[in-house]
Amino acid sequence: MIIKKSIGQSIAVKQQMLTDQDLHGKIQQAADSCIECFQKQGKVLLCGNGGSAADAQHIAAELSGRFYYDRDPLYAEALHVNTSYVTAVANDYAYDEIFARMVKAAGRKGDVLIGLTTSGNSANVVKAFQQAKKVGMITVAFTGQTGGKLAELADICLKIPSVNTARIQEAHILTGHILCEIIESTIFPKNG
Repeated sequence: MIIKKSIGQSIAVKQQMLTDQDLHGKIQQAADSCIECFQKQGKVLLCGNGGSAADAQHIAAELSGRFYYDRDPLYAEALHVNTSYVTAVANDYAYDEIFARMVKAAGRKGDVLIGLTTSGNSANVVKAFQQAKKVGMITVAFTGQTGGKLAELADICLKIPSVNTARIQEAHILTGHILCEIIESTIFPKNG
């Protein structure tokens, strides 16, 4: 019963995404922002907590490694991968500061910050977006259906039409893969 229910819920969310032209436009806008950033030798920074941290790291790896085919690497990094840094800042300042402090150190005008939070309200992601705005970065939020605080703060808010954390995260990785495919195929087009 749980198996069919979960699969059905996941399909239902993706069916809604399939027909949501506004979401399609925002995904394309996010991809275009990343493409412009990379073409200007900029970087994409990503952040999230828990499963969203795993998704941020996954997307960063697809961009900096490869997605569908061999090509040059793109500068993409998940902000939580240095555990010594994360634990030092959390201990010496506050956990809410871990991403904002690294955005202040590494973010530059024209770079892109992608934040993943199913609620749109994760305090450390919100603070990172506030810092990114000060720096002049483009901000892209991956959220659930309300968008939370990031709906107003982000330049582009990709709201997944669900309130179920697991279904939202499944859709986030689909959206991340779509971004990676658009970015890779645009910057590194394959002939034929």
